[in-house]
Amino acid sequence: MKNNRIILLIVVLAVVIFSAGETSKAAKKEIRVPLRFDDYYTYGEVVEAMQALHNAYPQLTKLEIVGKSEEARVIYAMTINNPKTGKELGKPAIYVDGNIHGNEIQATEVCLYMLDYLLGNYGKNQEVTKLVDRVCFYVIPTVNVDGRYHFMTDANTSSSNRGLRIPKDDDRDGLKDEDFPDDLDGDGNICMMRKKDPFGRLKTDPEDDRLMIAVKPGEKGEWTILGQEGIDNDGDGRVNEDSEGYVDPNRNWGFDWAPEYVQMGAGDYPFSGVGLKSISEWIYKRTNICLAYSLHNAAGMYLRGPSRKALGEYSSRDVEVYDYIGKHSERMVPYYHYLICWKDLYTTYGDSVEWITQMMGAYGYVIELFASDEESYKTRDDESKSKPGQKDLMPLMEGNEQIRERLKFSDNLVQGELYKPWKPYKHPTYGDIEIGGWVKLSSRLPAPFMLKNMVHRNASAMIFAAKHLPEVKLDVFDVSKIGKNLYRIRTRLVNSRAIPSMNYDAQKNKLYPQDILTISGKKAKVVAGGKLNNIYTDHVTYKKHKPEVQSLFVPGFGKVEHQFLVSGKGEIEIIYRSRHAGTITKTLKLK
Repeated sequence: MKNNRIILLIVVLAVVIFSAGETSKAAKKEIRVPLRFDDYYTYGEVVEAMQALHNAYPQLTKLEIVGKSEEARVIYAMTINNPKTGKELGKPAIYVDGNIHGNEIQATEVCLYMLDYLLGNYGKNQEVTKLVDRVCFYVIPTVNVDGRYHFMTDANTSSSNRGLRIPKDDDRDGLKDEDFPDDLDGDGNICMMRKKDPFGRLKTDPEDDRLMIAVKPGEKGEWTILGQEGIDNDGDGRVNEDSEGYVDPNRNWGFDWAPEYVQMGAGDYPFSGVGLKSISEWIYKRTNICLAYSLHNAAGMYLRGPSRKALGEYSSRDVEVYDYIGKHSERMVPYYHYLICWKDLYTTYGDSVEWITQMMGAYGYVIELFASDEESYKTRDDESKSKPGQKDLMPLMEGNEQIRERLKFSDNLVQGELYKPWKPYKHPTYGDIEIGGWVKLSSRLPAPFMLKNMVHRNASAMIFAAKHLPEVKLDVFDVSKIGKNLYRIRTRLVNSRAIPSMNYDAQKNKLYPQDILTISGKKAKVVAGGKLNNIYTDHVTYKKHKPEVQSLFVPGFGKVEHQFLVSGKGEIEIIYRSRHAGTITKTLKLK
């Protein structure tokens, strides 16, 4: 009997353990293709999502480890390319990355959505299929992998946890990263602390008791703001003064870098971030990249360089390309503005897109995702009273009128989840205080129900731009015999897209060789060759040396024509080679 009881107990325990395991598995978010975009992915789920995409579409994708972060987390890149239509480096390419700042998490969602959309619609949608067959996509959804991990796992504000996890003694006390903000009430957020104070400079807003307004001269105060939630962890009399060391991953790149006394967050030297260095080396090998996007938040902007005025404006012809894509992007993403970094936002040194632009000879944009105007709670009459173009570009610097509207949005569209009401707390230093304010998944981030619209519109804008990577066709439009064994051959290279085969600043700075057009044959010799300026007057600018090799580029929405005089007979080969527009070969026979 005793043995039977023991056996029964073992069976019961096994069932309980098995059930607990199954419950745990069921509770875990299952990552499937197509991906879902109704919530934010953790770092681990981002990795699983990329693996799920690769497993579902192995014929079109390559999943690579680019490098590791300061805390040894893996940085993944995904390449979309159809090998049946050509090798990666033989096609024009677009590079996209996101979440370079740890708190700017929705950037990863846009990257994942674009990957999921392109792969899921390949073979179903004609436009997507044509694009994936012609263009190569390089995507790093999460640059700052440590930042994403800690933002999602730890308590934060919407603006904290931006930098790289490189320990730094911020308060110069000999210790590093010893006084982070503290989640005093254990709700997963770092909110604000306030204390009743008759001499404070703030009082309760009569229109909404969750807000405070400044007291007028002579008025009695009611509140003093104490700062972000936390305590004095190191006993030096200050609160929250030494959190993660602030090396800004978008100020640490190797072009136009400046030291800390010029650019806050620059780090000790360019590419001191180990993950950034690995990413830069990975990008530099992808010589076919001719367009790049880096996705940030917030404020709803499509930004082009230069990153500072002293670098000088881009070539006017390059600006035409930027304007074409930027203005179309504004149409596709409401509330967003197409702007210039230094002129319309602020100056930066050592940022990633300027590095790609200047080192790779690519066009580059920063997308500041999410416009706070989307968190609206207005009638049609209210909207009509708004002045055109008068939008809030920096949602964290708004006044109480805008905050009141955002509170109504939170109250009525997400049932108050974005704002935490003030609640009493007994602080070890300040005594009786209150904790409250905006939670971490607010302010700079769209509410989850808004994600699908944001990711689709911004992915579509980048897909539109990818459609305008150079697409060059080679046409041999005239082969005429003009003498004994002497032929005139005319070629035309036509680019049907907005982006040229080589941008104008890359040409000016001689970043890499121009495109090459060559003619050769075993029994033929090119005796003259040059650019055909006018086919009707036969005006040609002949090249003095090596006429069989012509250096050129093909402008966006443009063409370039050449004329060759070839002596001989038999088969000849005409080859066009371009770093960004691929290789085209044609053969013909001289009779």
